[in-house]
Formats: sequence, structure tokens, C-alpha cells
Amino acid sequence: MHLRYSEEVRRAREQGVPLVAQETSVVAQGLPYPDNIGAARACEEAVRRAGAVPAPIAVVDGEVWVGLEEAHMRRLAEGKERLLKLASRDLPVAIAQKATGGTTVSATCEVAAAAGIRVFATGGIGGVHRGVAEQLDISQDIWALTRFPVAVVCAGAKSVLDLPKTLEALETAAVPVLGVGTDELPSFYSRSSGLPLEHRVEDAASAAAICRARFETLGQGGILFTVPPPEETALPRAEVELHIASALAEADRQGIRGKAVTPFLLSEMARRTSGKTLRANLALLTNNARFAGQLAVAYAQGAAGR
Repeated sequence: MHLRYSEEVRRAREQGVPLVAQETSVVAQGLPYPDNIGAARACEEAVRRAGAVPAPIAVVDGEVWVGLEEAHMRRLAEGKERLLKLASRDLPVAIAQKATGGTTVSATCEVAAAAGIRVFATGGIGGVHRGVAEQLDISQDIWALTRFPVAVVCAGAKSVLDLPKTLEALETAAVPVLGVGTDELPSFYSRSSGLPLEHRVEDAASAAAICRARFETLGQGGILFTVPPPEETALPRAEVELHIASALAEADRQGIRGKAVTPFLLSEMARRTSGKTLRANLALLTNNARFAGQLAVAYAQGAAGR
């Protein structure tokens, strides 16, 4: 894969500074302007404070970038042009057509792996959608986690999904799911889901040791570290479920399908909660970036110590 690197990422690679991949669909499609660019900057700064360098990934005019210059990020955030939402399957189309777009979890995992980046920070992964029996809607994120050796730090799967089925799908795909300081799967806006996890870690050093065992000793695929959202902005699970049910019904009434569903639901949830879900989203993104930065540093230190 031919990759372009921002100046900051290029220097980090030359100097051996650990990198943290970041998706950009949250900027291009997930959050409104200017909250989107504010969130991107806050996440980048959280990674830097942890001692790593942020590497947001996107396709710009058909070129795959690892790390974005300021002008690139502004193009994604301001949305003054047609921007694609890029999963793994969309990458060849975007490259061939010289298009511009933000990467989702699956595409970010693929590009991060090609660049040798082992840690990736995001908000929540995709998974099995509600109503999957009527419409087989399962995110490419699960496939990507199976294939690419990247540690994905998130607040669980997006709460608008069928979380029990998503957890089962991850188990079937042999993707380890670990709680960071928790025995329960977080549910994005909420700290709990009622779904127990078999494994947990307490800190970045312990997480890094498991990454080394999976990536280096065993040569396996990705791994999921789930971090509960900050308590001060998290929402009660019962309240979130009520709003999700109403928002899903509205999406169905409007005939919204496929990739358009998640951005619509995020916007609708923010409206229905008077912005509380937006605040929770921004806080968990930064929280995840912070732990991802710590994990990248711990992983690099372990490699240097061998």
C-alpha cells in the first residue's frame, strides 16, 4: 500500500516515537462542525500528552494519508465538498476515483497495519445492527479486527447496535475483548451494558503485554480494549435505550439505511438529549485517546526492552 505521511508522523517514524492511529469518519460524518475538529484536536493532544504521536488516517484526493496536515483536517471537518465514508471495501474506489473521505474503524485498521502502527483510538466500533434477522447488517469492523494486528481502544460498540449479538460475533471471530478496569462491556454513552467480559486489564502495561503475546508470539489479528466513558458525562443506560428506540423508529420512518444510519442517530440522539450525548461522545473520545497513547508507549517500551 502506497502511503503518504504528515510531517509530524514522518519525524516520529524516523525517531522511533510510538504512533496512535485515529479514524476520521467521526470528523467527516460523525460530529457537527466545529465540534468535530475540536474533538480531533483534543484527541491528538491527549495522545501527545501520553508520550505518543497521533496519526489520523484519511484518503485525500485519492492518496492514503497517515497523519493529516491542518488543511486536510479542515477539509474533512468543514464538509464543503462531497466526502466519502470509507470502510475497507471503499478504499480502492476512493483511490481510483481520487476522492476524499474519512476512514471508519475497518479502513483505519487496514491502513494502520500497513503502516506498522499497532494501536488505534476510536469512539465505538461497529458491529451487529438491531433487526439483523430482517436485514443482514454487520459492520466490516468485526472482519477487520479479525484480520489486522491492531489494538483498538474504544468505549465498546456503539450503543445503537445489538450489543449481545455484537459481543457474540466478536467471540466467534476470535477477537479478544478486554475491559479496562471493568468486568462489563461499556456501551458507549453508558458505563455498563449488563454484558460480562471474561478478561480485564488494569493499566496500559498489562494491556501491552497481551498485545505482544497476540501480535508477536502468536501472530494473530486485532484485539479490543474497552474503556468505560468518564463518569461525569456518562448517561444512564435506561435513558439511552429510550432515546435509541425513538431515534431508530424515526430513521425507519424516513427510510434511512446503511451508512447513513449512524450519523443520523448520533445527531438525533444529541437533539433528543439536549446535547448530553454529544458531550458524552466528546469526553469518551478524549478518554480513549489518552489510554491509547499510554498503551502505545508501553508497547514500544516492551519492544525496546527485548
